[in-house]
Amino acid sequence: MLCSGHAACPGCVEALSVRHVLATMGPDTMAVIPPSCMAIIAGPQPFSSLRIPVYQPTLEASAAAASGLRRALDSQGKRETQVIVLAGDGGTYDIGFQCLSSAAERNENIIYFCLDNEGYMNTGAQKSSSTPHYAKTGSTPEGKGTRKKNLTEIMAAHQVPYAATASVGFLPDLVSKVKKAKAIRGFRIITLLVPCLDGWGLSDDGGLTASRYAVECGAFPLYEVEDGRRYTINQTARTRPVGDYLALQRRYKHLDPGGIASLQAEVDEGWERLQRQVEMSAGIEAAV
Repeated sequence: MLCSGHAACPGCVEALSVRHVLATMGPDTMAVIPPSCMAIIAGPQPFSSLRIPVYQPTLEASAAAASGLRRALDSQGKRETQVIVLAGDGGTYDIGFQCLSSAAERNENIIYFCLDNEGYMNTGAQKSSSTPHYAKTGSTPEGKGTRKKNLTEIMAAHQVPYAATASVGFLPDLVSKVKKAKAIRGFRIITLLVPCLDGWGLSDDGGLTASRYAVECGAFPLYEVEDGRRYTINQTARTRPVGDYLALQRRYKHLDPGGIASLQAEVDEGWERLQRQVEMSAGIEAAV
């Protein structure tokens, strides 16, 4: 489903992630890909590296383009053909968010995959609202001064049928979530963490290790939210400190022990909040 010879960087986690997403979705799928690293990997039509039809809209219009494509297919009776979006965090968290929120509010029957490399990596590794606290980027040379936006919680607040996080570092979980989303009707969104080797300052073979460490320390928890209220944490054990994860990345080399401790406290706070959401959703389900 993803041909060899594409334009991804050697060791790119995004290409690896998309290969498994497409293999799980199957050939009866159409993809919307806005300007992003994935657009470079896919290449220009009709010479795409994907073995499915691809439409490349403007950066802000992915969810609207997918909505229109879905309705066009429905009008032709092709209701089983899946429509997916493969967009970066810049085109999802930031520039495309108004369009994304509207599609979620309308409960459009599409699957939106956010390939989250935590910055505008295709144009020089500038910060996005997905960039974590203190990370050095091309536009925050002393470290980003604000926290990462919690996209999954925002989408869950829209009460969409399915919102989840995933990582190719935990491949069975990723494949299971794609299969689950594929079987659901309505708006579905999965955010995949895709460490950028150059933008994060990782070794050429360090992408999968970073993917695993992010989950194991709780910086990128694996969880899913169904119908905006049923929360499930898919990887419940945190087996390493945040410092192990930061040590892999050049973008955090400027942090002193106090900065590392601050990020650890921030991750701990987010983990506790997520656990409370799970507990509250269990109580709601029991009452129903």
